[in-house]
Amino acid sequence: MNDLSEMLRSLQLQVAAIHTRLDESPSNTVDQFSNNWLDGQDVMQMLHISKRTLQNLRDSKTLPFSRVNGKFFYKLSDIESILESNYSTPKSRRYARK
Repeated sequence: MNDLSEMLRSLQLQVAAIHTRLDESPSNTVDQFSNNWLDGQDVMQMLHISKRTLQNLRDSKTLPFSRVNGKFFYKLSDIESILESNYSTPKSRRYARK
């Protein structure tokens, strides 16, 4: 019975050590990936564009991408940059009626 107690205690210590390592490690790479990269479907939904429009953005080199096993991925920061660079403020009505 004493051997079983020692084995359980050893196992508890190992599990605790694993938890500590996981807690101390930098952010989970899956979470980091999903926060920084989007697949084509995500981009199309986010921008309300078609598959063909997304292809045109790639072909015209407007939107950088990465291709892995035939699937396209896009950096969120690149999409934000495109939106910022194409941002325009509405003209004032006062000046539009002249």
